[in-house]
Amino acid sequence: MIIQKDTPEAPAALIVEGGALRGVFSAGVLDGFLREEFDPFDFYLGVSSGASNLAAFLARMPGRNARIYMDHSLRPAFMNPARFLRGGHLLDLDWLWEVTIREMRLDLKRIYGRGKPFFVVMTDVRAGCAVYRETGPGDLEAVLKASSALPVLYRGFPRIDGRAMADGGLTDAVPAAEAIRRGARRLVVIRSRTRNYVKRGGLSQALMAWCLRGCPALARAVARRAERYNRSVSLLRNPPPGVSVAEVNPPASFRVSRLTRDRDLLQEGYQMGLAAAKDLLTAGEAAFTRG
Repeated sequence: MIIQKDTPEAPAALIVEGGALRGVFSAGVLDGFLREEFDPFDFYLGVSSGASNLAAFLARMPGRNARIYMDHSLRPAFMNPARFLRGGHLLDLDWLWEVTIREMRLDLKRIYGRGKPFFVVMTDVRAGCAVYRETGPGDLEAVLKASSALPVLYRGFPRIDGRAMADGGLTDAVPAAEAIRRGARRLVVIRSRTRNYVKRGGLSQALMAWCLRGCPALARAVARRAERYNRSVSLLRNPPPGVSVAEVNPPASFRVSRLTRDRDLLQEGYQMGLAAAKDLLTAGEAAFTRG
């Protein structure tokens, strides 16, 4: 779907990067947007935990995902190293989805009531490529789970339309190019990494690729992950003519990692997100999204 508008303003997209528990920052940014009723966007693209944060934003459920980060994600039922060493999940997405659907289910009617497209990025395991799924009320919860299914840490590949899927961040963690391809000319991109971060391949990337050797296309995609990620970030800093980008990054003092289990650090990261939203909206950097 190519997004077109009947109004003179160029289409605007909101993009949210994932990063597991680093996503607490974007949860704060999006709650800050909700406080100011700031939502001038024509469509949305989310990846992994960033997609789940976007869903709560679109459902107008402030604080929902902050609670997940600072409560549910710290419970042994979700993150359990001992279980992982016995061959189970380190991150049990099955449990997390079950409990959050039961306790704080997303308002699906509200998410889709305005008719604005919401795309979620997944990785096709067999093809080793990104899939940009336009979601609907019938499949959103399953697609969000697939987009967050990081191989090895979650032992299994959720199936969407009969195809095995994995975490979207493996193949397109910052999908600005896809937003531009779909017609966006004004982008707000909420990151989970500091502005100066450069992804290195290193041992962890090589180890994951080795663990996925039974899925050759996926293993090749993982091996190229750093190169692809850095190329996406470069696009944010050097967009094509006619495209404007506002990038929202955690500050250099952001200390949350992918698997942080410290509630105080998570709370600090969430507050940084709230502050970043306020800074963006008061500094005038988002003026291009106001039309």
